[in-house]
Amino acid sequence: MSSSLPRGRSRPAGPRPAGARLRQDATGSERGYVTAETAVVLPVLLIVLALAIWVLAAVSAQLRCTDAAAMAARVAARGDSPASAESTGRLVAPRGAQFQVDLVGDQVQVQVRAEVRPFGSALSGLPGLSVRAHAVAAREDVALR
Repeated sequence: MSSSLPRGRSRPAGPRPAGARLRQDATGSERGYVTAETAVVLPVLLIVLALAIWVLAAVSAQLRCTDAAAMAARVAARGDSPASAESTGRLVAPRGAQFQVDLVGDQVQVQVRAEVRPFGSALSGLPGLSVRAHAVAAREDVALR
């Protein structure tokens, strides 16, 4: 039985994928491919991870703005002052959020805006994302009259 493989080694079962090469010994030209491929892929993976973190931070801030607007609208609808409604909304709003509480007829309208910077001052050169939410509630003090 004559084989071109070194003694004690056998070829894996089944056909090789197209473009696959047999691994060469330590003196062959294939040495270092794994290091080179890792050097190329690792920065790409880090960029993808950073983008995923940025998207999650934006979604989280949007949800927090929505919750803050709903809470503030409920408090203002009960007849509390707009300042009280805003302070209640700030409990769940993202840091630095801006509130606008308007009493319009028999409704309370609340808008919350916030700037999202997921990496804070570490990457302040990157653009921020503005998120906003709007909530409307019927005023209870008008409905009772």
